[in-house]
Amino acid sequence: MRKKLIHTLWGLLVLGVLSTVLAFVAIWNGWIGYMPPISELQNPINRFATQVYSADGKVIGTWNENRENRICIPYSTLSPHLVHALVATEDIRFYDHSGIDFFALGRAFIKRGLLGKASAGGGSTITQQLAKQLYSEKAHSTLERLLQKPIEWVIAVKLERHYTKEEIIALYLNYFDFLHNAVGIKTAANTYFNKEPKDLTITESATLIGLCKNPSFFNPVRYAERSKERRNVVLSQMVKAGYLSDGEYRMYAEEPLVLNFHRTDHKDGTATYFREFLRLYLMAKRPEKSNYPEWNKAQYVYDSVAWATDPLYGWCNKNTKKNGEHYNIYTDGLKVHTSIDSRMQQYAEDAVYRHLARFLQPAFFKENRAKPNAPFTNQLTAAQVRTILNRSINQSERYRNMKSAGYSEEEIRKAFRTPTDMAVFTYHGDVDTVMTPLDSIRYYKSFLRTGFVSMDPKNGLVKAYVGGMDFTHFQYDMASEGRRQVGSTIKPFLYSLAMENGFSPCDEAPNVQTTYTVAGQSWTPRNGSRARYGQMVTLKWGLAQSNNWISAYLMSKLNPQQFVGLLRSYGFNNPDIHPSMALALGPCEASVCEMVSAYTVFANHGIRCAPMFVTKIEDNEGNVIATFQPRMNEVISEASANKMLVELQAVVNEGTARRLRFKYNFTGEIGGKTGTTNRNADAWFMGFTPELVSGCWVGGEDRDIHFDSTSMGQGATMALPVWAYFMQKVFADHRLGYSQSATFALPDGFDPCSKDDGGGAEYDIDEVYE
Repeated sequence: MRKKLIHTLWGLLVLGVLSTVLAFVAIWNGWIGYMPPISELQNPINRFATQVYSADGKVIGTWNENRENRICIPYSTLSPHLVHALVATEDIRFYDHSGIDFFALGRAFIKRGLLGKASAGGGSTITQQLAKQLYSEKAHSTLERLLQKPIEWVIAVKLERHYTKEEIIALYLNYFDFLHNAVGIKTAANTYFNKEPKDLTITESATLIGLCKNPSFFNPVRYAERSKERRNVVLSQMVKAGYLSDGEYRMYAEEPLVLNFHRTDHKDGTATYFREFLRLYLMAKRPEKSNYPEWNKAQYVYDSVAWATDPLYGWCNKNTKKNGEHYNIYTDGLKVHTSIDSRMQQYAEDAVYRHLARFLQPAFFKENRAKPNAPFTNQLTAAQVRTILNRSINQSERYRNMKSAGYSEEEIRKAFRTPTDMAVFTYHGDVDTVMTPLDSIRYYKSFLRTGFVSMDPKNGLVKAYVGGMDFTHFQYDMASEGRRQVGSTIKPFLYSLAMENGFSPCDEAPNVQTTYTVAGQSWTPRNGSRARYGQMVTLKWGLAQSNNWISAYLMSKLNPQQFVGLLRSYGFNNPDIHPSMALALGPCEASVCEMVSAYTVFANHGIRCAPMFVTKIEDNEGNVIATFQPRMNEVISEASANKMLVELQAVVNEGTARRLRFKYNFTGEIGGKTGTTNRNADAWFMGFTPELVSGCWVGGEDRDIHFDSTSMGQGATMALPVWAYFMQKVFADHRLGYSQSATFALPDGFDPCSKDDGGGAEYDIDEVYE
């Protein structure tokens, strides 16, 4: 009986050993559980964030799963204190094992499993923890976690076979989530201490490594004292490992916990609107009309044109990797090299802030104090304001969440009128306050919005892109997503059609108010000035003064249908542009990006350059997998473009933009056009030099939010200064290579009064707009 029992026990032992061996063989070969392919183990960087580079080689942002700010850095850029703290605390025999520390595993099994000691320490090595980070999903039960462990052991052994110890440490620190969207040691060092990882001190390194045990529990921002205690535990482990002396430990343990914390977010940093725009642009899918709501069918047209004409739009879904899968910017570790110049981008953001935050916004707040309907114009009734606010309530996330949770309309309206603790945006940082959600809607609407884009007219490279003042609080992108009425900035396109049809800047027109009959209806355009009323004036003067009567006169002499076709050639994709006399005054809508691209025609001798946002894309191994070239089309003849240069320079030299000369002291050759729509709802300025075309729009979130005085609400006051501040800095930075001495290079003997026919080409409207 005893002999039989012994044989049975031995049989069970052998069976257990064989079963364990077979189980690990099955795990090793991927028959049980998930085993990443060798190629992925050899190159796990393909799971890193895509990095976005500026044209001058700066990393301006990252994209990856969960929109984390993770950037891979090599072992050589780590502080040795980080390495020592990590090894001493997490895996003191790290350099002696091959992925599994059997001593630590046995200790954990006996002390924790058999004796129930919670403080016995874990058995996971740094390599096993890395395997968990890379390949294990979050376990939803203890049993599921126990099943994950053997797989992680096998992956750890494989990692040790393919990587050096230094590479494993670098991977571990690059992947670890240190909270506050600080994923990876580079972002964490910057978030908590505003430093590079190589510059971290011993105590700073110990603080970050202390988070590896439980980031939430030892969060140094919320639990400073608890984090300091954990830091000192790490320091004591460094003593045990021989990295610190007892005296050094006592000295460092007495140091206070000092952070230089700033929350890191994909919304932070430079070019935030541009990075978000580019993320959506690259990942766009082929437009399907059924996916667009009826009220947004125009967007289907915009997207369809972009899909058909721009290789960058939807690039990830137009191209595949070697394995046949489409590219994914969140997991493929791409390097996207953009056209943005980080210095010019900063100058653009500074210019927008200087003018809006420091001048326009305080002036707008001051004007609003006297408005009973603030921030809306006094021209609205109280009932009209309530309608706008109710519409905003229905569009808010709070409303949608309450509606989906089953709250009644009465309960929702009551909640929107109940004071609530909240943090609200100011230009000096978020402020904690008590406000009703309805008042917060009104409060945020009181901030002016803006869009600014700067582009090289020779190739379309977008050098600076500002979609708004603060992406965290105002995420609607007014550089490319937002489209507003263009007002008088449309007039140069009309004048260029006139030049194409044989007109010249020297031709004269009657400066009088005239009533036109269009399709049986009377139309009488108004004008903001009666200067030289009743006289014959040149077209050059008419454009310089942005005279509506002259524009209407020109339209009466031209073909509105032909004008619509010309606007398509200029890059206007709005399907709601229809031929009419009123089109001469700019009631149609466009984005800042579209407008800047259109104005490249004048600086580029009649050739339009489409916006070019990216020059090349590299894969995670540094191979160039895509390059992008300028996209151009001839819009008007060179002769017509030269005539337009004469007229548009007159706008700056003697017209509505002349303050660029007497106030901002620009001396070089500049063309431009101001624009202001009805009731000052939209303010524009489009300005260009021979080397750079830039445009700015300023206005309210709603068209009924604006300055009531024309002196403050016009384009020359609202938008032009942004262009001026930007160009002042661009010219002052000689590294950029832009100079006020550049000229438009008009041909020798050029006569703007020449009557030669500019071409008079017919412009067809593509079927997509119908």
